[in-house]
Amino acid sequence: MESPHSPSSFPSSPSYSSSSEGQSADGIFDADEPRTPLAVRRALQLLYSGDPELQVQAARDIRRLTKTSPRCRRQLSEAVGPLVSMLRVDSSESHEPALLALLNLAVKDEKNKINIVESGALEPIISFLKSEDLNLQESATASLLTLSASSTNKPIISASGAIPLLVDILRDGTPQAKADAVMALSNLSTYPNNLSIILQTNPIPFIVNILKTCKKSSKTAEKCCSLIESLMEYDEGRIALTLEEGGVLAVVEVLESGTLQSREHAVGALLTMCESDRCKYREPILREGVIPGLLELTVQGTPKSQSKARTLLQLLRESPYPRSEIQPDTLENIVCNIISQIDGDDQSGKAKKMLAEMVQVSMEQSLRHLQQRALVCTPTSDLPIASEVPSKS
Repeated sequence: MESPHSPSSFPSSPSYSSSSEGQSADGIFDADEPRTPLAVRRALQLLYSGDPELQVQAARDIRRLTKTSPRCRRQLSEAVGPLVSMLRVDSSESHEPALLALLNLAVKDEKNKINIVESGALEPIISFLKSEDLNLQESATASLLTLSASSTNKPIISASGAIPLLVDILRDGTPQAKADAVMALSNLSTYPNNLSIILQTNPIPFIVNILKTCKKSSKTAEKCCSLIESLMEYDEGRIALTLEEGGVLAVVEVLESGTLQSREHAVGALLTMCESDRCKYREPILREGVIPGLLELTVQGTPKSQSKARTLLQLLRESPYPRSEIQPDTLENIVCNIISQIDGDDQSGKAKKMLAEMVQVSMEQSLRHLQQRALVCTPTSDLPIASEVPSKS
């Protein structure tokens, strides 16, 4: 006897709604409920069937349906409970399909994120972080990344003991799991109490190692720098970064080749270090050739980066205080003072070249600004009409 929920019990020819309102990606609807695609109703029926094989198929269907459709995420929100139950059964075949379905349900859907956590998903997900199945471990890490984007979930995730396990992933996980773990920790770090918990796990060596090996313009590098900047608020974090071989250098390298946001985090981290104890951190920062990157930021960075770069340059010179009126406290004088103290002709020469380029770029920008202002102030009647503009030919 066939199960009432077996595939053959569904209509062989799907009905179509006469209205285009509520149409899904596949355009298939149930005639009785025109706003609900038949594929969604079918996935829910399979999920509630009680048949493990059909439930796995339902989870795969839900993953597919919710991959790009916000509407399907809403329509399938009631699938959260049964999918969480699949995470708890003693069947490894059910775990990854259910986890991936939950992951897609949570993407860009705050209600589903909260519902998944409230339904008890964290306990099995966290256990999967310790799994020897690397695919399952990756999926669990990706799920925590998505769930940690919710401010409601952040304290719950940290209270569940996820943070030390995410740091273990930073050390031993696959490259993808490491990248997701960094992003998850960065999300969790924005909840004040979580930052001290992260710091207790001594994550700096692993974050630095990821930062060294990833592309400096990547999202992973941005989240690494964001996390490092937050950890530099603590003395233990600053000490750990300077003791880690190549730690300060990895941050300095982002100043030169990272995204605008990454560079903002990087200069923020170095500035926090120098402001906390200038005597202690000035030399380690200067030693890694930070001046060229800072000079470029003063011209091409975000407004915050420009301000932070100028402040850091002032702190890095021999005296952080304004000099005499004869030598005004201009950026050029500040940098020249620093350059005179740099050991090594290569670094000094590069800094001097960067300073010259910075001045040139600054002059060009000022000229363009003046030209734009002049154009705005010129009466329209004084401008040549189109037929009077000389042709390039």
